[in-house]
Amino acid sequence: MSFVEYGDTIKDGDTAIVFLGHESMFPVKVQHGSVTQTKYGVIRHSTDLIGKKYGSKVTCSKGGWVFILHPTPELWTMNLPHRTQILYSTDISLITMMLELKPGSIICESGTGSGSLSHALIRTVAPTGHLYTVEFHQQRAEKAREEFREHGVEHLVTVTNQDVCKNGFGVSNIADAVFLDIPSPWEAIGHAKSALKAEGGRICSFSPCIEQVQRTCLAMEEYGFTEINTLEILLRVYNVRTISLQIPDLGKAAEDNSSAGFDSSSPSNPGSLCADVQAGTVQFKSGVPLRDMVGHTGYLTFATKS
Repeated sequence: MSFVEYGDTIKDGDTAIVFLGHESMFPVKVQHGSVTQTKYGVIRHSTDLIGKKYGSKVTCSKGGWVFILHPTPELWTMNLPHRTQILYSTDISLITMMLELKPGSIICESGTGSGSLSHALIRTVAPTGHLYTVEFHQQRAEKAREEFREHGVEHLVTVTNQDVCKNGFGVSNIADAVFLDIPSPWEAIGHAKSALKAEGGRICSFSPCIEQVQRTCLAMEEYGFTEINTLEILLRVYNVRTISLQIPDLGKAAEDNSSAGFDSSSPSNPGSLCADVQAGTVQFKSGVPLRDMVGHTGYLTFATKS
């Protein structure tokens, strides 16, 4: 099993996603002889998981059932153990596009954190690219190495435990892109420029506060970066539902139009309307935004090394 290469069959040692519903799922490490408790009963790894195909419907001991899904970066983002605040797929998708990442790209990241963005970056640059990720906290760096090894992507990533603001990324003039998610990104702009290739590399900095953005933009200008712009993503969800409205009474003019000699069998004839219209109402689909929406997550500042 690998997060970047799909496998049909669940094997001992795999990480799988137990799917109980859209709002209820969790990861499990498949191990021979182990069991997993759910609200629908017990899942026995040896008999219920190992050897089954990913996507299978598994019946639990109480008669309820779950689906076992192959892990993806998107599913991992929704289910990973939080060691830090993480980036979600809404921001990750824009970061991937604006940094112009593709298979074979080399990218530097700091900090690694819980590895949400890291898994998405690895999947994007695979199979010939590489991620150099720097984490200041030693225990988080060690846990990230362990997860990358368990997920079969350790050959695509190098984890370094050091302070990127003081020691940089450990590479020079090879990166196509740099991503910063640290408290003081302006202190790492010089190291980011050194890590980027000779010209044309892209940089992105994620900051929750506008004061951080201001200082980062000033540092980018000081180091000669161009095309500096800051974006913010707000996700607005719509409910699509059927709405019934009354047909307005237009008086005599409407009566004249109805007697203007239309063929009642013609599809274009206004007289051949549905029963709802004849009853004085019409139904149509409408998109209505939710009263509450996901608000500010952070500012994304992008720039280009000239």
